[in-house]
Amino acid sequence: MEKISRKLRFMKRYVDFLKSHRAISAEELEENYELRSAIERNLELALESMLDIGEIIISEKGFEKPEDYKSVMLILGREGVLPKVFAEKLVPAVGVRNILVHMYTEVDVKKICEFLRGNLGDFDGFAKHVANYLKKSR
Repeated sequence: MEKISRKLRFMKRYVDFLKSHRAISAEELEENYELRSAIERNLELALESMLDIGEIIISEKGFEKPEDYKSVMLILGREGVLPKVFAEKLVPAVGVRNILVHMYTEVDVKKICEFLRGNLGDFDGFAKHVANYLKKSR
């Protein structure tokens, strides 16, 4: 479980950076290439961390093998690692990760700003649910 703890610490670092830029406007993001790059990269890494943690838990617990990243969250919900409704809420975030990784030229800065304002708490919720699950399953 040290691997998960390490990934949670890294995820927190990425999310803390994102929270410190939560109030940025789409215009500022459009104009400041360096900051935009840093925000996009930290968001990508935070989402990757969440998925990596999910995949580690799925593998270690012998849960059903996910077909794609979206199913990682759904399996965690089905298996009680995350509340089912919360897991379903995280699925669109996986779509954001896919855009950042595969279609970076098409990243909509307005959507990034919306994500920064409305979704960063989901990382905290994810970390809390994972920690609670790991405590219970010891």
